[in-house]
Amino acid sequence: MLEIFNDGGPIMYPLLLCSVISLTIIIERTIFWLGVGMGRNQALLDEVLDLSRQGDWDTIKEKAKGSRNYVIRILISGILHREYSMIKAMEAAAADEISRMRRYMGVLDTMITVAPLLGILGTVLGIIDSFDMLGTSGIDHPRAVTGGIAQALITTASGLSIAIVTVFPYNYFNSRIERAAQIIEKYATSFEIVYEKIVTAPDVQQKGGA
Repeated sequence: MLEIFNDGGPIMYPLLLCSVISLTIIIERTIFWLGVGMGRNQALLDEVLDLSRQGDWDTIKEKAKGSRNYVIRILISGILHREYSMIKAMEAAAADEISRMRRYMGVLDTMITVAPLLGILGTVLGIIDSFDMLGTSGIDHPRAVTGGIAQALITTASGLSIAIVTVFPYNYFNSRIERAAQIIEKYATSFEIVYEKIVTAPDVQQKGGA
């Protein structure tokens, strides 16, 4: 590997940096999503929704204290600000959660784009050197020229390899984000409906009594 790296020329150094950045982010995001999965507590989420139907906000805050479930954190934000604007509070909390999930995704996207371009740049520079060598030594030493081209192609292969290895986890992380956004919308809408029913219930009872 070290010999291949040296044969690739100076462009291999920024390619190495791209690979280190991609690998670091992939590991960090994998740990992050494992934590999200471990923090999922469907039983507690269902209990929060049941208690919200009863309007027992204090019990909800007590039970959900310190929860690692992102949906529960969003609902709690709505509960804490229900007297002002519950919907806006949940929207802000949801935006924060999605932002945490999207962290470093732009960097991964950049690596997927930049790595192949760096590889092509290295190949072009290598071919230019090969033609310079051809002009200097003539056709009497063709192996020197073809060897230079072969070395130049190492950068393209390296850049494509980095992009290919990165694109799979990138797409997986994006699918997890989209799924999380759907879950947030589902439970936030359910919670909003329950809260509106609780708020409007006294008005309905007063009208019925009148």
